[in-house]
Formats: sequence, C-alpha cells, structure tokens
Amino acid sequence: MTTFLVIGVLGLVLLTVSLVVGDFLDGVLDGLFDGLGGDVFSTAVIGAFVSAFGFGAAAAEGADLPLGVVLPVGLGAGLVFGWFATWLTGLVRGGGSDGTPSTSDAVGHEGSVTTEIPADGLGTVRILVGGHVIRLNARAELPIPAGTAVHVTGVLSPTAVTVAPVWPEALELDGPDPAP
Repeated sequence: MTTFLVIGVLGLVLLTVSLVVGDFLDGVLDGLFDGLGGDVFSTAVIGAFVSAFGFGAAAAEGADLPLGVVLPVGLGAGLVFGWFATWLTGLVRGGGSDGTPSTSDAVGHEGSVTTEIPADGLGTVRILVGGHVIRLNARAELPIPAGTAVHVTGVLSPTAVTVAPVWPEALELDGPDPAP
C-alpha cells in the first residue's frame, strides 16, 4: 500500500509543478510526444493520471483486494482523472481570446452613438465586440443623434466605420396622416 501512496504523492507533486512551470514542461513533452496530441500528454494530465492511479490502487489494496484487481482499479481511476484533466485543460486553453478586436470585427455588431453623427461628418460610436468595448469614428448616410442604437455596416479605415440606425425612422409622408 505504501508503494501506491508514494506513486499518488509523486503524481500530486507533478501536478503541482505543472501549475507553476507547466508551459516549460509541456514544451519539453511536446518534443518527446510529437504527433500524439499536446493536451493528452501535458504535465497536468500525466500528473492527474499518476496521482489517481496511485491513490485508487492504494484504496483498492486497503480493501484487501488481490493485486489482479488492485492494478485495474488504479488504472481505471487514472484514466478517469486523466480524461477529466484533458477535458479541463482543453476547456481552459480553448476559452475566449485576450486578443484586441480589430475594426473589421465590429461589422455586423450593434452599438450606440456617443457623439452625434452629422450629415457630412464623423461622429463616434461605442460597440461591444467579444467582451471588449471599442470606440470608433462613424459616418452615416443621414444624421444620427447621440444615444441612438446603430448597426455597423462597413469599415472606412482602421479607426472609422459606417453605421445605420437599428430602427430607421419611418419615412415622412407628404401631407397629413391618413385617418384611422
């Protein structure tokens, strides 16, 4: 039982080290396991597998099971925790991006006018893109007052876009409103 507990503790040590200097160790492992999948053989996954194997086998041995059962129990625990570590590592690495959105990323998004957009000039808009608030110069076909919701329709330059009101004003009819 002591042997399996030592294996479990060594797995925990590897897991702890992977949290501190995991990127460096994963770079070394990438060279050793080229083509086998970077997330599968990361130090976090190996540490989780070794730790769960050791502790799972120690628990099975503590229940007075024969060695022919102890090893598969440890292997099963290691595979379950290794899979979970692989899934969790992929989830963390595949999460959002910290990259700064570009002006072209704003096309198709809605925002609001922060400075009135005159008929022959530029105003400013605020747009939420991927969790980032970006402020850009904006031009429109018609004047748009501040506070109006707009839709980004195109890119003029790295700092300017074209916009249109989300709900364009109804066209005014010449003459009085028709009777209801």
